[in-house]
Amino acid sequence: MIGDMFSKLNEARKKIEESKKRLNETTVEVTIGKNEDIRIIATGNKTIKSIVISDAFYEKAVKNELEEGLLIAVNKALDEAAAKGEIIMKDITKDVLPNFPGLV
Repeated sequence: MIGDMFSKLNEARKKIEESKKRLNETTVEVTIGKNEDIRIIATGNKTIKSIVISDAFYEKAVKNELEEGLLIAVNKALDEAAAKGEIIMKDITKDVLPNFPGLV
């Protein structure tokens, strides 16, 4: 019984390591604005990989509009990345530790 538990925990550790790699390879892309003024790409591990601001928006935007747009876009990208990451983690861990509360 204890050996089986350690085996499951070891398997879970391996799956979690695999999931970290998978989450780093998974990306979400978010754009805001009528003309895709700001584009953010983030990984499933909630790391921002890219921020692109269109030249047209940058030239006409005042500082507070740019700051507000960036804040909205980054938060939206991180929310989507977290949601996608949670789905991946649940899928990976469901067979290993299906009844472990608070894991994901």
